[in-house]
Amino acid sequence: MPAHSHAAARISLQIALTVTSTALIYFAVGLPLAVLPGWVHHELGYSAVIAGAAISVQYVATIVSRGLVGPMTDVLGAKVSILVGFSCCLASGLAGMAAPALAARAGEALAVLFLSRIMLGFGESMIGTGAITWAIGRVGAEHTAQVISWNGIATYAAIALGAPIGTLLYAMDGMNAIGVALAVIGLAGLAFTMPQPRTRVLVAKRLPFRAVFLRVVPYGAILALGAIGFGVISAFIALYYTSRGWGGVWMALSAFGIGFVLARILFVGSIARHGGLRVAGVFLTLESLGLFLVWAAPWSWLAVVGAGASGFGFALIFPALGLIVVDLVPPQNRGSAIGAYSMFTDVALCATGPVAGVLATHGGYGAPLRIPTMPAGYSELIPATIPI
Repeated sequence: MPAHSHAAARISLQIALTVTSTALIYFAVGLPLAVLPGWVHHELGYSAVIAGAAISVQYVATIVSRGLVGPMTDVLGAKVSILVGFSCCLASGLAGMAAPALAARAGEALAVLFLSRIMLGFGESMIGTGAITWAIGRVGAEHTAQVISWNGIATYAAIALGAPIGTLLYAMDGMNAIGVALAVIGLAGLAFTMPQPRTRVLVAKRLPFRAVFLRVVPYGAILALGAIGFGVISAFIALYYTSRGWGGVWMALSAFGIGFVLARILFVGSIARHGGLRVAGVFLTLESLGLFLVWAAPWSWLAVVGAGASGFGFALIFPALGLIVVDLVPPQNRGSAIGAYSMFTDVALCATGPVAGVLATHGGYGAPLRIPTMPAGYSELIPATIPI
C-alpha cells in the first residue's frame, strides 16, 4: 500500500475513534425523542408546553455549560471533557430510572426527569465539543472539514437509530428501559475512552471566551435559524402525529437523520467550491420547504418525506459555517470557538420547545411547523440557481 494510502487510513481511523464518542452520546440523545413528550403529556398529565419544555431543558443545560466546556477543553484537554461527558450520561440514566418509579407523584417525577435531561445536556455539551477538538488535535487542523463532516454524520445517524430503538425499549418497560439504556451508554463510553491517548494541550496566551464569542456571533445566528427546524421536529413531531391519528412517528425522526447523512455524503464538497455562506443559505431554504411539507401533508408518508427534506437541508449548515468559525481564532482557542458556535444551536432548540408549545396549544400541533427558519428577505440574497 502506498505511503499516502497508509496516512489516509491512519487519519480516517483516528477520526473514527473520536467520532464513536459522538455517536454514543447522540444515540443516547435520540432514545427518548419519540416517547418522552407523550409520556409527560399523557402519563404525567402535563400540557403540551411542559412536554416541549421536557425536551428543551436538555438544551438549557447545554447552553449553560458551553461557556465552561470550551475553555476546559482548551486547558485540560479534549479527552477529559469526553470522560466527564460520559459520566453525566451515566448520571442521566440513573435519574431516568428513578422518574417512572415516582409517576404516581407527577411533580416529583417531572422534577427527576428534568434532572435527567439536564445531566444529558451537560454530557452532550462535553462530548460534542470535546470530540471535534480531540479529532482535530489528533489529525491536524488541515482535516477540519472531514472531522466536522464525520461528526455530523455520526450525530444524526445515531439520533436516527436511537429513535426507533427508544420506541422499542419504551414498549418493553416504559421510561425505565430508557434510563437503563442511558446508564449503559455512559459506562460503555467511559470504557471506550479511557485507553485512548490524550492530545497535546497548546500552551499559549488565549483569547477570553467573550472575545471568541463575539467573533462567532454572525455565523452562530445563521446556524440558530437552521436549528429551529430540528427543534420543532424533535419536540413536537410525536404529538403532531398523535393529533393526526398517525402511527410510526419514529419513521419521521429517522427520516430526518437519514436525510442529514445523505446530504453530508453527497454535498459536503460543495462548501469548498461555493463558500460557506452561500451553501448555508441554499440549505436553509431546503429545510424550510421540508418543514412546510410536514405541516401541509395529508398523509403520514408525505410527512416522513418532509422530515427527510428538513434533515437534508439542515445537514450542511453546521460544517459550512463551522469551517469559517475555526479559522477566526488561534489554535489554542479552538475548543472555545466550537463551544461558542454550537451554543447557538442550543439556544435555538431551547427556545423552540416552549414557543412551539404555546403555538400548539392555541393553534394545534401543526402550528409550530410554520415557524420560519429564514428571516424575511434573506432568500433574495441567494442566487436563484447555485450548482452544488
